[in-house]
Amino acid sequence: MFEDHNESIKELILEARLLDIEQTEEQWNAHIQTGKPFADTVIDAGLVERGELLEALAKHYNLEYVPNPPEFPDPDLTRLLKPEQAHKYRVLPYRAEPNKITFLAHDPLGYAIIDDLSFLLQRDVELAVVDPSLLHDLIIRAYGDLKSSLEDFLREIEGMNAIDENASETEITNQASQAPIIRFVDLVLQEAIKAKSSDIHFEPFEDQFRIRYRIDGALLEMAPPPKSLATAVIARIKVMSSLNIAEKRIPQDGRIKTIVSGRPIDLRVSTLPTQFGESVVLRVLDKSVVNLDLVNLSMQDEVIEGIRNLVNRPNGIFIVTGPTGSGKTTTLYSALREVNTVEVKILTAEDPVEYEIEGIMQVQINHQVGLTFASALRSFLRQDPDTIMVGEIRDLETAQIAVQASLTGHVVLSTLHTNDAPGAVTRLIDMGLEPYLISSSLEGILGQRLLRSICKTCRVAYEPDKNVIAVLDVDPLEIADKQFYYGRGCSECNRSGYRGRQGLFELMMINDRLRDLITNKAPTLLLKQSAIENGMRTLRDDGLRCIFDGKTTIEEVLKYT
Repeated sequence: MFEDHNESIKELILEARLLDIEQTEEQWNAHIQTGKPFADTVIDAGLVERGELLEALAKHYNLEYVPNPPEFPDPDLTRLLKPEQAHKYRVLPYRAEPNKITFLAHDPLGYAIIDDLSFLLQRDVELAVVDPSLLHDLIIRAYGDLKSSLEDFLREIEGMNAIDENASETEITNQASQAPIIRFVDLVLQEAIKAKSSDIHFEPFEDQFRIRYRIDGALLEMAPPPKSLATAVIARIKVMSSLNIAEKRIPQDGRIKTIVSGRPIDLRVSTLPTQFGESVVLRVLDKSVVNLDLVNLSMQDEVIEGIRNLVNRPNGIFIVTGPTGSGKTTTLYSALREVNTVEVKILTAEDPVEYEIEGIMQVQINHQVGLTFASALRSFLRQDPDTIMVGEIRDLETAQIAVQASLTGHVVLSTLHTNDAPGAVTRLIDMGLEPYLISSSLEGILGQRLLRSICKTCRVAYEPDKNVIAVLDVDPLEIADKQFYYGRGCSECNRSGYRGRQGLFELMMINDRLRDLITNKAPTLLLKQSAIENGMRTLRDDGLRCIFDGKTTIEEVLKYT
């Protein structure tokens, strides 16, 4: 409940004296550990009644509280919104006055929703507080279930006239602006956000138009729309992201800012010309799903403390490594939040800026005008920063300026694409950076992976095959009393056995022994051995911890380490 307003709910509970300071902090820590919304945490603990909290919320923000909404919504009122709009904003019309409409809202603090609905209806809009679980049932009762409406809608639009890919820009724009196409794209986005997808793929093939969602790292296909709609649907996405509809020969990148299921969502858009039309991928950037806090990244306590130590040093370079999509940027943002105070000036150079963070000056890289990581970093040094984040060290010039910045009293955070933490040193040397510069500026390297978590709803214990245990390369005596788990598959996890993702981490802190090895161009294996002697827990070791804690499976750990 109110998952986007945890801090506000905490302040409200203290102000209304629903809990004392000690109880509030205890429940806040439980919220941090579980990731459950703070409101649900205190309600589930039996410390505050749901209605009591909702009433206090309404009183605090001077909103109307509706404890007993009508069981059957008024049809005259529900006609004010289309089904996809009601699902999109998670609202239900409650009362209509000559110049004002009051809506029951899942998020009564969503000011962007008020702006959108006011513009849509050309009337003043007010949001009222209601139990979110009651509202969910009422919306389905009034407008139907979103999934069924998407399937029904696909049947409805099967008869739409096809438009040729080589049609004029005006013809394509006209069809992309038709209500059925707009409604279809909105429904696809809503379904994807509801399923907590990280990416949405629109893929035209010779005989079909495929739409797939990436959920927990795996691709799932939705019911395919008619192939004839591919050109119009992709054009609609290009219109939303302000891309050139007429240009289909070269890749394009854009961005969409919209509201889905009542909350603001950023979508990063990438188009790619293919044999049968443009392929489009949307990267979902949902702040409410990504919790930018080190405590919520499933790290060991010593890793969290190590990162805090690194970002609070007066100078030096901290690098996060791992493959694409392993959560490196999320880790860096979380690290920056540790030092994001009024006393610290933070500058970031990103390609692109994924999440906008208050208090941090973020710069979007633009290669077309010559704004590269290196040129941005060079300019940063004249902006009097304390901490600098560079999205990625891609070349020698960027690496050299990062070293220069660290040696002149700045903390520099960045990423590299390597297989593990020790491999980052070799990668920097391969770029052409002098080993003595690396050893004098580098303070720590974090290697990470993202793997799927076992679904808690259908998790069961089992006895793994001895051959699988042998591949793990662990002492059988050490795991004699350990439990192993897997997910049987249920409706909650789309029968996959997995739900959500889990991070694996290895933190290599640079000490004097490692500095000597780096200066002498020691091989990666020697650096790794020295780091382990210094207390580094490897990715495989962290994976074993996750297996024994029942968080993931042996197969996932073997796949990623």
